[in-house]
Amino acid sequence: MTAVLPDTYSVRPPAKEDAEAVFELVATCNTAVIGFADFTLDDVVDELTAPGFEPATDGWLVFDGDHLTGFATIYGKGDRRQLDAYVVTAEPIVEAYLLGELTRRAAEIAAAYGHASVPLDVGVYRADQSRRARLAEYGFVTGTTYHRMRIDHAGPVEAPAVPAGITVRRGAPDEAGRRAAQDVLNSSFAGQFGFSPRTFEEWHASHENQSSFDWSQITLLELDGKVVAFRECTDQFLEDENCNYIGRLGVVAEARGRGLAKFLLRDQFALDAAAGLAGTILHVDTNNPTPALGLYLSVGMSASLVIDVWRLQVEVA
Repeated sequence: MTAVLPDTYSVRPPAKEDAEAVFELVATCNTAVIGFADFTLDDVVDELTAPGFEPATDGWLVFDGDHLTGFATIYGKGDRRQLDAYVVTAEPIVEAYLLGELTRRAAEIAAAYGHASVPLDVGVYRADQSRRARLAEYGFVTGTTYHRMRIDHAGPVEAPAVPAGITVRRGAPDEAGRRAAQDVLNSSFAGQFGFSPRTFEEWHASHENQSSFDWSQITLLELDGKVVAFRECTDQFLEDENCNYIGRLGVVAEARGRGLAKFLLRDQFALDAAAGLAGTILHVDTNNPTPALGLYLSVGMSASLVIDVWRLQVEVA
């Protein structure tokens, strides 16, 4: 897909100093679709400063005169077997231009990593019917659907009993605990949509850069001296919704069926309620090969937002 911008438009890479302008654009576009910003200034800064992100090649700002009218980034993890794109604009011509740039860059990244093709994923709110229709015209197809699940805490929540034989470790202050968490992540998320394993160094650096995370927000579960489950939380939704966010929760296959995931959820609900938070939020892939959606519904969570991931398979010329 290609599109030529009007002569009054200009394009340049983003910088950290552009964060406030980008946030205003994102907030305006998101509010028009779903009624709220769903983003914070810190989220923008984190994206623009993420380890491995190269603004000169992997980011675009589009201006109409002095007015910022479009923003896009492309980002990959590990061996870049899959790429994530983020596109924000209210103008279809700018969207077409940015998608063209993203597709071009995706092909370059795929070639650099020895891939014949690479899937390029774009998240779109289910409510944004016009963008969904345009992506279909560009050749994107729906890859999967995420539900934002939420549970509200109106008062104290009873802490669950620790499952038999399980030891709970709060926080991951040292490298051993952090490596154990990543090992469970790689094992429990292998084969899931959009998941690309990373080296420990890459994974660790991305967490160190995230303003809403610190290592005290990881919880590990041990069985017979081995870490078999983990929960990773962030403050991503603290500022705008006064909610805790469970970013990742995983249980290795051999430890499933012991109620560990349900324990980790209810344990976090109790902690969040005790901290005076309004609720707890997480995202679930509804096509997850494990019965995750049913698990979250069973503990009282419900969907508050639906986000579809649209995918384009980009071929290397």
